[in-house]
Amino acid sequence: MSVVSSRELRLAGLCYLAIIALGLWAEVHVRGSLVVAGDAAATAERIAANPQLWRLGLVADLAMQVLDVPVIVVMWRLLRPVNETLALTATILNVVQTSVLVANRVQLLTTLDLLTSPAIAAAFLPGQREALAMLAVQLHGQGFGIGLVFFGFACVIRGWLVARSGVLPRALGWLLLVAGLAYLLNSLALLLAPGLARLLFPAVMLPVLVGELAFALWMTTGKHRLAGAAAGPMSGSSRLPSRP
Repeated sequence: MSVVSSRELRLAGLCYLAIIALGLWAEVHVRGSLVVAGDAAATAERIAANPQLWRLGLVADLAMQVLDVPVIVVMWRLLRPVNETLALTATILNVVQTSVLVANRVQLLTTLDLLTSPAIAAAFLPGQREALAMLAVQLHGQGFGIGLVFFGFACVIRGWLVARSGVLPRALGWLLLVAGLAYLLNSLALLLAPGLARLLFPAVMLPVLVGELAFALWMTTGKHRLAGAAAGPMSGSSRLPSRP
């Protein structure tokens, strides 16, 4: 059975912390300062005046997805001894989420092209370009919500496995599970009831920040009691036989 070393876990934890920091910076500092809700003209003016900041936000987003890869691999290896089938399911869900988010970043480039490209400026009236740019921003937000549906389920499964492992901190497992439920609630509200989503946000994301940050900090600085996992099952009947 392969067991994740403390060094690997800490490196993955650092990647996880970087993902959280980059995500907050891109969403709050970049898009939060440039996108004006319900005002396409003001949004277009701000983005056109700060194209480099918009591009830096896109680079931060893509860096998040690159850093996702080692975290996904380590989480698979960490949780595989608990239940291989569920750990693999969570891994595939996370890969789907990352793939959706990477493809979705094209919307951010579309927004910038609509507002800064001379060729596009010659083909559309200013009001049309502003409306299309705002539409691209909104589509990016909806695509982000779709991707997080998959990640929400991944967090729920991983939280359950952590809580049931008998080796990993049970409280962290429940926090991660609640974070997954918060992701699902936010995304489903965004897709099915946008008015409700506006009422829930940003309070609904507080469990996400607490759960993921706590888990990332444990991975980075916690006392890892993983050696015992090599000697026997991590959780009674939920564990499937390990492969040679």
